[in-house]
Amino acid sequence: MIKVLLADDQPLVRAGLRALLDTEPDLGVIGEASDGAEAVRLAAELEPDVVLMDIRMPRLDGLEAARRLAGSPVKVVVVTTFDLDEYVYAALRAGASGFVVKDAEPAEIRHAVRVAARGDALLSPAVTRRLIERFAAQERPELDDRRLGPLTVREREVLAGVARGLSNTQLAERLFMSPATVKTHVNRMMTKLGVHDRAQLVVLGYETGLVRPGEPA
Repeated sequence: MIKVLLADDQPLVRAGLRALLDTEPDLGVIGEASDGAEAVRLAAELEPDVVLMDIRMPRLDGLEAARRLAGSPVKVVVVTTFDLDEYVYAALRAGASGFVVKDAEPAEIRHAVRVAARGDALLSPAVTRRLIERFAAQERPELDDRRLGPLTVREREVLAGVARGLSNTQLAERLFMSPATVKTHVNRMMTKLGVHDRAQLVVLGYETGLVRPGEPA
């Protein structure tokens, strides 16, 4: 069973998310937090697989809570009413594995929990498109070989595909390798680059200039 911790300052929202998740046989809510500080504390005590984290909370907001959980086995999925681009970008930079808005379909929220639990990243297509168009296009950095230096040529190809949103299966077909080999490359890249999931690889791909908005996938 995937263990979930809810972090939101609104009791009704937490109750709704609990009802949404506890009806699934493979999902279970093991705790609730009303602010970011409590979420960090309960994550250490209860060891959930996934934290569904609101952004705007008292004492400690969800972004800072996500930063404090970065590097731990816990995966963070940001669930908020605020789908502004700056929050999306900040959440990914903080180490979040996914970003969904509260008015998303119930199936999308459940899917986000499952995807994050298995170590992948999930962003709504509209969120991904805005993230790429606004932030990556705004910076348009030159290729940063210093940050990409540890990667082999093949790993750079895989990173470029991950940043463009391709799945392991799609990458395997394009690069003529097995999905298992692609997964091995992804895991090695995360170790070399010091990132924790695919969401951070996406950010890194654009920040280093390896991929640019408008380029074909």
